[in-house]
Amino acid sequence: MDAETVLTTTRSVRRKLDFDREVPQSVLDDCLRIAQQAPAAGSMAAQFRWLLVRDAGAKAEIARYNRETAEASWAKYGHLVEKRALESAQYLVRNLERVPVLAIPCMIGRPPADTFSQSAYFGSAYPAIWSFQLALRARGLGSSICGYHLQDHEADVAAVLGIPDDVQQISLLAVAYTTQRDFRPAARPGLATTVYFDTWERTAPDA
Repeated sequence: MDAETVLTTTRSVRRKLDFDREVPQSVLDDCLRIAQQAPAAGSMAAQFRWLLVRDAGAKAEIARYNRETAEASWAKYGHLVEKRALESAQYLVRNLERVPVLAIPCMIGRPPADTFSQSAYFGSAYPAIWSFQLALRARGLGSSICGYHLQDHEADVAAVLGIPDDVQQISLLAVAYTTQRDFRPAARPGLATTVYFDTWERTAPDA
């Protein structure tokens, strides 16, 4: 699969995850080695960690905490979400314990308070997360970020998994093989409405 195809067809896969197919650790290792090459600010690459969860009991507890927060959020804001997107998210959250692997990217050290440092902190994590997702896609696997628990149950999940207090969970990814191979580029706003030149909302460069 060429790079452009991987970059334009890596979707948040929820309904098309294969809950019954085992994900070999060797495949995850390959993807994680690629993720380790993502750009990071300063020494923050050394602070990044992955926690892979396969244990059925731990996954069930994590899924319960995710559902608790997600269901409360949907009850309050679900009417604002496009029906198809909401149903897709609900499907994954309500089946989260069935996903073969839950991958939790973490950072040693809690997030800083100021905006500049936060940019470097989270900006050093998400390139690795995205690289991991791209590597999974290239190998026929899918993933979806599903970190509802971070809103009010991060400490509860940390207790389940033995994560120390000074470690921040950045996200949670559901990882599995996909039940279909081909995905299409998504509909996105065009460059004419999203790219500005020199000043805000100037939509054309100098001639």
